[in-house]
Amino acid sequence: ADCRYTCHQECRSLIQLDCRRPGLCQSQLSPESTLLPPCSQNVTQTVEEEKPEPPTIQEIKQRIEKYNAKVTNCLLMKLNDDGTYTGFIKVHLKLRRPVTVPAGIRPQSIYDALKEVNLADMTDKRTSFYLPLDAIKQLHISSTTTVSEVIQGLLKKFMVVDNPQKFALFKEMRKDGQVLFQKLPLTEYPLYLRLLAGPDTDVLSFVLKENETGEVEWDAFSIPELQNFLMILDKEEKDKIQQVHRKYERFKQRLQQTLKEARGKPG
Repeated sequence: ADCRYTCHQECRSLIQLDCRRPGLCQSQLSPESTLLPPCSQNVTQTVEEEKPEPPTIQEIKQRIEKYNAKVTNCLLMKLNDDGTYTGFIKVHLKLRRPVTVPAGIRPQSIYDALKEVNLADMTDKRTSFYLPLDAIKQLHISSTTTVSEVIQGLLKKFMVVDNPQKFALFKEMRKDGQVLFQKLPLTEYPLYLRLLAGPDTDVLSFVLKENETGEVEWDAFSIPELQNFLMILDKEEKDKIQQVHRKYERFKQRLQQTLKEARGKPG
């Protein structure tokens, strides 16, 4: 009556009011007068989907045997005694923006890879360039390797020093003549997806792309990188304008030529 406070019945035990007229609230009003009906009938409650039970070692063994039977190369999966397994995945790199790498650093050798030498730490100089479009990288990973670790591993192999948050791993599927992309959560296990889909990359393949525009962590970019993006966008805009001008210039010339030829004909 005084503060016009109302609450749901389920919330009653959680409410603590600093009432300016406690005498009125305690003596003249019953607690039930300030309650609303239960909200369970009007509020849609989120029901958590039941997660499937993890496969047993025997089920994993059967799947691996079925998978290996379809493999046409040497890229087999191997089951370990502890129930984990290892195998290969191929990742297509479809990056539209330049990446940042150390300047003046030689390519990583087998010795560096075995010793886990990080060549990027040997210099503070940086340069940017475009990776070849649709380049393919093959990775040997474990069933416990997550999407996040795959992204970090790819960046390390190419000596890319950009923040991993700028990139995302997608699974590419083909259905009814259409190509479908789905972004994978960082905690997903790519090798398990590969095992379920089989070795055919036409059924399922992995693609590394830039994070979607709405999810890019722009704070992770440096000022020179952002300026570089603006220069690239300006260049693309100018190229597009020139293409439109050339298109309509050719159309104008053909139209003028047609009019010129029509003037010399009777009627």
